[in-house]
Amino acid sequence: MKHLKVLIVKFAASLIVFWISLDLFFEATLVDIFSFSLLITVISYFIGDQILLPRIGKMNAVITDFFLTYLVVWIFGGILFDSYLQVAWGSIISALLIAASEVFVHSFIIKNISSEIRNNRPSFKQAFAYEFAEDQNPKPDKEK
Repeated sequence: MKHLKVLIVKFAASLIVFWISLDLFFEATLVDIFSFSLLITVISYFIGDQILLPRIGKMNAVITDFFLTYLVVWIFGGILFDSYLQVAWGSIISALLIAASEVFVHSFIIKNISSEIRNNRPSFKQAFAYEFAEDQNPKPDKEK
């Protein structure tokens, strides 16, 4: 249930961001805004929040979300929109606003779900990190 709350919060934030960045500044349709929001929510949640956030930290995950949003809007915006200027500015504005909203979403995730994610993650066994051994049959010192 906690994961569903995070997905809803991310989707609502994405809807607002894409409404601001694509519809207010440019002429995007409601279907475009909804599809971009759904795509970014799903990709960002599974890649950024489930995989990268527990491993690399909050700020690095925000930077990853910035570049992920920029690339997704750039690639799919080039397909859906006619104007390259709209795609360029839309992707920059969207990436900045998504990154700003992800700071709050990641704080919410760390506060509510982070222990659950860390407990399910395979742990690194420190016992196998180093190998210390002594020679079983050391050669006697050679004559000097």
